[in-house]
Amino acid sequence: MASSSTYAEKHSETSSFLPSASKWNSELDVSLPSPYSKSYDFELLIADKTHYKRFLYISFALAFLVLTLGLVLHFLPQKNHHHRHSNNLTLAVNRALTFFDAQKSGSYPSNSPISFRGSSGLQDGNSSNIHADLVGGFYDSGNNIKFTFPTAYTITLLSWSVIEYHRKYADIGELEHIKDVIKWGSDYLLKVFVPPSEKSDSTVGSAGNNTKNRVPNDINCWQRPEDMSYKRPVSVCNETASDLAGEIIAALSAASIVFKQDNGYSLGLVQTAEKIYEIIEKAERNRRGVTYTTIDACGGEARKFYDSSGYKDELVWGGTWLFFATGNHTYLDYATAHFAAATDNETIDDKGIFYWNNKISANAVIGINMFHYNLVHTLQGLLNSFLVVFAFVGGLILLRPDNGGLLQFAATASFLGKLYNDYLTLLHISGWNCSDGGFSLEMLQSFSTSQINYILGDNPRKMSYMVGFGDQYPTRVHHRSASIPWDGQYHSCAEGGRWLNSQDPNPNTISGAMVAGPDRFDDFSDERVKPWFTEPSIASNAGLVAALIAHHDPPHPSSASNTPNLGLDLMGIFEKVHFKS
Repeated sequence: MASSSTYAEKHSETSSFLPSASKWNSELDVSLPSPYSKSYDFELLIADKTHYKRFLYISFALAFLVLTLGLVLHFLPQKNHHHRHSNNLTLAVNRALTFFDAQKSGSYPSNSPISFRGSSGLQDGNSSNIHADLVGGFYDSGNNIKFTFPTAYTITLLSWSVIEYHRKYADIGELEHIKDVIKWGSDYLLKVFVPPSEKSDSTVGSAGNNTKNRVPNDINCWQRPEDMSYKRPVSVCNETASDLAGEIIAALSAASIVFKQDNGYSLGLVQTAEKIYEIIEKAERNRRGVTYTTIDACGGEARKFYDSSGYKDELVWGGTWLFFATGNHTYLDYATAHFAAATDNETIDDKGIFYWNNKISANAVIGINMFHYNLVHTLQGLLNSFLVVFAFVGGLILLRPDNGGLLQFAATASFLGKLYNDYLTLLHISGWNCSDGGFSLEMLQSFSTSQINYILGDNPRKMSYMVGFGDQYPTRVHHRSASIPWDGQYHSCAEGGRWLNSQDPNPNTISGAMVAGPDRFDDFSDERVKPWFTEPSIASNAGLVAALIAHHDPPHPSSASNTPNLGLDLMGIFEKVHFKS
């Protein structure tokens, strides 16, 4: 891995994780007896009904935040609405997935569609203090760092999109492509966890070195990963890094469902997830859980990139996915019992937003899909309690507008909105009418579609923020591999600096990369030295892929089908869950 520290969890009798992936550089009455399996006919064994009811209430309340986005559209001025449907979503899905091919670290596959990448990071993990095989994984963004936390989030989200919409992926010939991307990530996540039986001191993940350090590292050296020769330290974590562990559990569990036909591999993913869960749940019971970035040796290097605000949402997220992967109600009981605490821990800035740092709203959407519950009394009054008036500019929803990277939040809001729309459609629920107002599925669909269209070019600048898609897109992307010629020559850090500061377009097109995007005023600067505009990341692109496939047209239904043709797998997530006979 590039000069990135790897976070490994050190467990005396526990195992270790390798957190790797990176953020950006700091460099410069509705109780319907539905016949569909997406309804709630589970025979759930809930040990604590108080926690269960509380979970349900909060779950619907939080998911309602997603729905309010559609409601907000109802009151927006119409002059800035763009309704042109985006061009070729099949091409868009292919391009967005191709970005992950360009981010691969390790022994580079010869059949890759990316011509300007080769093998790199082949000594990752082989450092003075860590001796673990950490070859593989993904470079997080435009730098050469590998961070486990966002990598795990990326694999969870991509896997979720496959579990729900694998028929769409198969129909457009992209199923094997995305499964390859997921496996590249899940293979790496397996490496970052060292089982207790191996008595290892550490495990790996990775972060970046100090920006002011004069010694070459992933941040201060502008160099292709293939040319890296500087040391790439590994950060080590122990069992107290609860958020990191929870996201790895979620990723391995979700990936195990994707690879369910490969029994051996799927079982290995689940067994590893269960081992990590056992370790972390014990630490949590002993009140030892903390966020991984509060531990200097573990997440100190990652703090300036992926500073985690809490760990309870990841533990609930991990428990939920482990339940889906195994059908074991112990994990569901844990998730329902701790959901309220996770919600209370959510920061004000993150309310209703799904991204690498917050899984509450996503967990709520899954919860709505999972349980049979009478919403009539719950929804009355929620409109006033939870309605948040989000601002829009040029058609883009502004979530966390002061933090940059606005497109990543719009993409995941689009995905959750469309997925929730599909869930309600399967249940024949056309919308909600409350005393204070309401929304229709048409509103929800309109909102979620508008965000994807904005990203792909239906915006005031008429610019596609996905590289290589459309007639106009960013050409000076903040990305080392894309900005340095693939000419068979070695380029030092000093030589790389010339490319960083060049005004020329990148010599290599980083196809499918969604850049950070415009600011809150819809201004955008296509400059390599301004990563807050032009840097892509794997976590952001995961949300884009999920949103694109959710909006893609479904395969043609069979003549015998009597269900709405949405392209959803009606069993999908619930295959291991026991239904009533």
